[in-house]
Amino acid sequence: MTDSLPIALSAPLSPAQQTALVNLVRRAARTEILPRFRSITRAEATAKTGPRDLVTEADRAAEAMIARGLQRLFPHALIVGEEAVADRPELRDEVSEAEFAIIIDPVDGTWNFVHGLPLFGVIIAVTRFGRPVLGLLYDPVGDDWILADETTSARLVAASGVERAATTAAGGALGDLHGYVHVSLMGQARQEAFYPRLAALGQATALRCSCHEYRLLAQGAVDFVLSDRLNPWDHAAGVLICQRAGGVARMLDGHDYDTSLGEGLLLCAGSETTWTALRDHFADLA
Repeated sequence: MTDSLPIALSAPLSPAQQTALVNLVRRAARTEILPRFRSITRAEATAKTGPRDLVTEADRAAEAMIARGLQRLFPHALIVGEEAVADRPELRDEVSEAEFAIIIDPVDGTWNFVHGLPLFGVIIAVTRFGRPVLGLLYDPVGDDWILADETTSARLVAASGVERAATTAAGGALGDLHGYVHVSLMGQARQEAFYPRLAALGQATALRCSCHEYRLLAQGAVDFVLSDRLNPWDHAAGVLICQRAGGVARMLDGHDYDTSLGEGLLLCAGSETTWTALRDHFADLA
């Protein structure tokens, strides 16, 4: 079954292929994303599922450029972008059936991007039958990235090429835990159940950008990310990077994450102790 793939499954991408992937994303950011930052007006952004779910020409152009480059690099891969799924929802279901898929979030944090906040990123995930095997969290403004695959530890790489390990936090008492909970994206009933529980935590907020939330989790700056909006372009890369940085990423019911999941609560935490404490705190809300 693996003979048809352009890469060996023992390592999702070779070092050279990973470098080519990163360079492609950096070129797309320089060409299609950054020139439009603080140039696009709110009137030029289109709402998709709601007023906070926006898409711009930067999203579309960056996704198209990255998708074309990936198809040349990996002609047998299934390439799935967030904006392509918006037009063809059935593409999402194909990811869990594909032996080698690459998922693109061309501008994660589009709301921030549109409103001039330099808190957005590009997310790339490679999956095997829906399970993440490589993740890239790229910051166009800082021109640096966190990268990991299933055989390597997560590392933060600067534009200069200097690398350092990304390591999650050990955590602490429930009242000292800081992290991100996407309550505003939940249904009304779940919001009403969640908000009272947040008072027991040290801090629970959201950045409107999964890329930077997972980057901060992987670097030990926060203790957890909890979400029930399971779009694979938001979470697949972050799940793997959390795990390869020393953390724990599972559904709140204990099942492993994969891209076929459309419902449930995904909890990514810096340590097993933190994950268990938060699981116990929120378990009856799952």
